[in-house]
Amino acid sequence: MSFFIVVDGCLLQKVIPSLGYSTAATSPVISAAPTLIPATTKLLEPLEPHPSLTRWGRPGRVKLAAAVLLERCGPRQGEAADDRDRPVRLCPCHAFPVPAAAAATTLLPLKMEKILVGCLLMLGHFLLLPPAGARERPHTRFSSRGRHVRTHPQTTLLESSCENKRADLVFIIDSSRSVNTHDYAKVKEFILDILQFLDIGPDVTRVGLLQYGSTVKNEFSLKTFKRKSEVERAVKRMRHLSTGTMTGLAIQYALNIAFSEVEGARPLQENVPRIIMIVTDGRPQDSVAEVAAKARDTGILIFAIGVGQVDLNTLKAIGSEPHKDHVFLVANFSQIESLTSVFQNKLCMVHMCSVLEHRCAHFCINTPGSYTCRCKQGYILNADQKTCRIQDLCATEDHGCEQLCVNIPGSYVCHCYSGYTLAEDGKRCAAVDYCASENHGCEHECVNAESSYLCQCHEGFVLNSDKKTCTKIDHCASSNHGCQHECVNAQKSAFCRCLKGFMLNPDGKTCRRINYCALNKPGCEHECVNTEEGHYCRCRRGYTLDPNGRTCSRVDHCAQQDHGCEQLCLNTEESFVCQCSEGFLINSDLKTCSRVDYCLLSDHGCEYSCVNTDRSFACQCPEGHVLRSDGKTCAKLDSCALGDHGCEHSCVSSEDSFMCQCFEGFILRNDGKTCRRKDVCQAVDHGCEHLCVNSGESYVCKCLEGFELTEDGKHCRRKDVCKSTHHGCEHICVNNGDFYACRCSEGFVLAEDGRHCKRCTEGPIDLVFVIDGSKSLGEDNFEIVKHFVTGIIDSLAISPKATRVGLLQYSTQVRTEFTLRDFSSAKDMKKAVAHMKYMGKGSMTGLALKHMVERSFTQVEGARPLSTRVPRVAIVFTDGRAQDDVSEWARKAKANGITVYAAGVGKAIEEELQEIASEPTDKHLFYAEDFSTMDEISEKLKQGICEALEDSDGRQDSPAGEPPKQVHQPTESEPVTINIRDLLSCSNFAVQHRYLFEEDNHSRSTQKLFHSTKSSGSPLEENQDQCKCEDLIMFQKLASEEVRKLTQRYILFQ
Repeated sequence: MSFFIVVDGCLLQKVIPSLGYSTAATSPVISAAPTLIPATTKLLEPLEPHPSLTRWGRPGRVKLAAAVLLERCGPRQGEAADDRDRPVRLCPCHAFPVPAAAAATTLLPLKMEKILVGCLLMLGHFLLLPPAGARERPHTRFSSRGRHVRTHPQTTLLESSCENKRADLVFIIDSSRSVNTHDYAKVKEFILDILQFLDIGPDVTRVGLLQYGSTVKNEFSLKTFKRKSEVERAVKRMRHLSTGTMTGLAIQYALNIAFSEVEGARPLQENVPRIIMIVTDGRPQDSVAEVAAKARDTGILIFAIGVGQVDLNTLKAIGSEPHKDHVFLVANFSQIESLTSVFQNKLCMVHMCSVLEHRCAHFCINTPGSYTCRCKQGYILNADQKTCRIQDLCATEDHGCEQLCVNIPGSYVCHCYSGYTLAEDGKRCAAVDYCASENHGCEHECVNAESSYLCQCHEGFVLNSDKKTCTKIDHCASSNHGCQHECVNAQKSAFCRCLKGFMLNPDGKTCRRINYCALNKPGCEHECVNTEEGHYCRCRRGYTLDPNGRTCSRVDHCAQQDHGCEQLCLNTEESFVCQCSEGFLINSDLKTCSRVDYCLLSDHGCEYSCVNTDRSFACQCPEGHVLRSDGKTCAKLDSCALGDHGCEHSCVSSEDSFMCQCFEGFILRNDGKTCRRKDVCQAVDHGCEHLCVNSGESYVCKCLEGFELTEDGKHCRRKDVCKSTHHGCEHICVNNGDFYACRCSEGFVLAEDGRHCKRCTEGPIDLVFVIDGSKSLGEDNFEIVKHFVTGIIDSLAISPKATRVGLLQYSTQVRTEFTLRDFSSAKDMKKAVAHMKYMGKGSMTGLALKHMVERSFTQVEGARPLSTRVPRVAIVFTDGRAQDDVSEWARKAKANGITVYAAGVGKAIEEELQEIASEPTDKHLFYAEDFSTMDEISEKLKQGICEALEDSDGRQDSPAGEPPKQVHQPTESEPVTINIRDLLSCSNFAVQHRYLFEEDNHSRSTQKLFHSTKSSGSPLEENQDQCKCEDLIMFQKLASEEVRKLTQRYILFQ
């Protein structure tokens, strides 16, 4: 039998504990009975079953049920005051209102209340207490594997709390690496506890489960399992992912896939509640607010459970409202079990949307004890709070439509009147283009007419009779075109063309072979040789072509071969010969040398004795004798040797007397005995700053051109040429010795005429961008960098003679987007930047610098030669640490004259930027914390480029007049090149040497010894006896003397 007692829930809270039962075990019963019906007559009325009625008990015993009594809890806002029209809803016992006027009829008499309490106590002992054996025996249940498991009495109650409850429930579990193994096991236990009170089955509660880390894993969907035991086994088999925390991605997966009908969700029209229970322990690595709002708007109820250090605002952004009923935060995973009974009440609560006929047009959202209606995106709720209408965005927003604005869900579109079509901007309207709207069939061009269209042909074509197709006019078809080689059709006529290696004559018909050497003027130093397709430079015999392909250098056979010469090696045109130093003769092996015995080899004619010298021989006389003027015979000592002649330097005897002579560099004074220097400047410390000029027995100081002597007569100061001449400089005149140079003010550079000025951005510069295209940048920021490059290009005067720009993008590899020679206009350059594709891989900055140094600033890729002194500038942009070394190629770039600006954003490393940037780094290094401040870097870079052009202008100041040419004197670092032509002319190894020097002033010294080959053909022609042995000795001496003089001259020059 079943015996129903209608009692006050508040009274049960006091009575049940007195019967020996825990209030926790019977809380579902107590909470289901809010209050007594105020009117006592209600107790006598038959009770109708109610969805919130909870039944519990044991088989074979009388069942006790606490019915939930419905009470009219006072009117809500907007409801009628009449009790008959007021909607029925549940009221908590502590909030039960008792009107004062109805006190006598609403409360039971005291005596009657005591009787009721007594009855409850007796019935409680009779009905609620189990037999003694049953109370001592713990509750048991069998696990899914048949194992006998002990259970708490509360669990037995929970297992049947949601009986016949229809719901689609999806668990979303955080499986990130921050959740350890122990905590992960706690989460699984929590899910198993929740499953105990759910009535799981295809027609009641369906359960799905997702776990997420960096990705989302669907453990099982709503349609996978039909029994609770199967769900429990699947939960126990779950494995920890231990990756990231992509919470938003998991909610998006649940919205799009888990709650789809394909995965087992029931259709929305069945009003089955859709519930998400999400458990997380950390801050999401993606956005959750927007996707959670979309999920809630589709009618999904979201419970958000945070464990540990979770941001409460993030949980509120996920959970449904009110947050106090749907957002929960516990300190650790051990406390999550305390939420089991809370979720029993919430999950088992009646969902009014599934019970009542809500009549919501779009979505019904459950609230505690009631519901609200919501609309889809782009719709708003009507005044009846149930139906929806499209939001009139055309009336509320500035749509900008030229003719008509039409609302669509969540947005609007522009339409045009009949006869017009919508333009590409989606707002303006244009007249109908018949050529575009009809299949006109025109082969070339379609031209709109008033009510139709016409076909036209391109220039050089004629329209066929079908008025649609075109035929090209063949001007070469006539036989009188007169072309010698080829006839080529053009648009309006024909022209003649020559074969490869030929060019057209002025008559436009005949052809002649191309003389590339005369046409191109290649600048070959020796010879230019024509080929079929071009030309090449060739050097004369004994020379080799330089790497530039134009100039020639003499072949240094002595340096290229192991010559084996004992003393000197001299180059010839095709080989080399060995030469001996002064006082030596070459041996028969033509490599080794022997000292010359001039006394033995020659008929010296000395009267007494012959003595060898370095270059010849000398006769000597015995003591008391002197050598006569013939240099061979001897005479007794003269008057100079016998008398006190008083000569300061030397005495020269005559027949009867003597005369005094001075050493070289001195002259005889008027006394005829003493001497003074010819060059006083060399004899004294004159102290002249520039020049010392001899003046009699003294000297005077003089200054170089462009300078004047100061008052001390020794030092010099520069003349002010700018004040003394009409210089014509537009901005500034600067003195430069005896000349002047023009300079420009800040922000300007010198024009080509050397006098006028132009703005710095018009000046010549070779600029290469080196842009980071690594994956850390991102496509959105890459578009900002492209805008940054375009802004700098707009500030420059782009042309082949002014600014040339190239661009490299690098990632794991380096890609040349365009070189310095590819574009000659800013428009084409910016178009190339706009179409540049993002690479999105690694960050090899060092490799990009190497590519820039070795290729981008070469003449092959459009860089102007260094001799033009056009500034070379590189702008290196990066947003993070390089994956390779940047120091080596950054140093080489700066050593090659490239000014490097380093621009870093975000995570760029300052030490790397300093290695890349030129000195001083405060002018060449720029950094921004994020891409929003890129415009500041752009302005600073424009100013830096301007300053670089100004500095270059200062180095290129051209003087107004050419200074006097100085005679070139070789420095220590310059090699002295002696061109020597050797001629073997005698069978007995007589060797004639001719020393031909590159400098004219040196070649004159050899002309004293040799005649011009133009006049005599060969020095051997003057004397046919030069092959004699004595002639060999003479030539040897002469050659050695010339070598000595030239060696001294070059040593003096150095």
